[in-house]
Amino acid sequence: MKNIKEVVAWRLCVGCGACKYICPQSKITLVNIVDQGIRPVIEEVEQCNSCTDCLKVCPGLETIYSEAFSVHGFIPNLKAGFGTVIEVWEGYAANKDIRYNGSSGGLASALALYCIKEKGMHGALHIAASKDEPWRNETVLSQTFSDILARTGSRYAPASPCDSLMKIEAAPAPCVFIGKPCDVAGLRKAQMLRSALNENVGVAIGIFCAGTPSTMGTFELLKHYKIDPKTVSEIRYRGKGWPGMFRVLLRGETSPSFYEASYRESWGFLNNYRPYRCYLCPDGTSEFADISCGDPWYREVSEDELGFSLVLVRTEKGREIVQGALKAGYVVLKKSDPKILQDSQKNLLLKRGAIWGRLMAMKMFGIPTPRLQGFSLFSNWCGLPALDQIRSALGTVRRILTRKYFRPMKDY
Repeated sequence: MKNIKEVVAWRLCVGCGACKYICPQSKITLVNIVDQGIRPVIEEVEQCNSCTDCLKVCPGLETIYSEAFSVHGFIPNLKAGFGTVIEVWEGYAANKDIRYNGSSGGLASALALYCIKEKGMHGALHIAASKDEPWRNETVLSQTFSDILARTGSRYAPASPCDSLMKIEAAPAPCVFIGKPCDVAGLRKAQMLRSALNENVGVAIGIFCAGTPSTMGTFELLKHYKIDPKTVSEIRYRGKGWPGMFRVLLRGETSPSFYEASYRESWGFLNNYRPYRCYLCPDGTSEFADISCGDPWYREVSEDELGFSLVLVRTEKGREIVQGALKAGYVVLKKSDPKILQDSQKNLLLKRGAIWGRLMAMKMFGIPTPRLQGFSLFSNWCGLPALDQIRSALGTVRRILTRKYFRPMKDY
């Protein structure tokens, strides 16, 4: 492919924003295509100098394990399904407000706060809701407890934290990066090209992800509850308890209780609006991060629970930070049986297993596919029941024909 425009045209873009950051000519802007996600647009494409930096950092086009990400002492039984994991912990943020407002125990927020307060990091680059359009996300650099607390909770809408990596590169001290698996992959690829960025990434914290619904998903969910997006002042998809409710606060009102739905109802609705590229992503647990956080779904969640998180330590840097935060009292953690991860994320394992069949179906039609190496895709596919193997391929063929994926998208 010649440039990032072709990646978007063939529906391979994941919307991380790394291409915008890396473009030496600043020719790339990001737009939110309502039914697709955040996508790059090349201004004056004819003047692009074809340096291909945008392609080099694109995790949607290529995601490959290399020696740079290898670690020793990982748990063998988890490697094929979840990448390199050194330790598995379960727990929650020691601060009650962060724990309550976070999506599942608030551990990503608590670890970021520890890095800022105790490790001298400049801030945490992550995603928050836009104040003007709360259904939209924006990249922010949080530096205080109040910043982090105000920006807790999942954001089930397009997000591109890599678009602001310059804030990390220009910071006076190393920073925390928090993002989805594809965002962390984009960060790592950008670090390879920019030494100044690489030196200023203090730690990368990844969150578990099953896919990112388009903005259309939120709009349709609001429409389902007969809510005009223009009247919305706040949207929370998760948090304020575990797993939390989908809550909407309208302008001029003080209580969102009337406009709410359970996590199961809202996510069940929203996941139908994930772009197809999300179905080709094998990394659901942020395998390129130093630390990964997600929900421990291995058990039923009782009412009025404050929240628990799984924490996966993936690097020695991650181990140092987790143990430091535990010792300093920022988190409450206990070591867990690695099997808990497998039991908690069965759907992510099934998704990973189906990807090889999906890619083969796309290749049969001559459709460009992402280059994915180091994820044990074929062995995971072989581990599926025969019926699921067939579905992974035939379901993709059906989508290709009905949605015309055999053609690139026109100008957007």
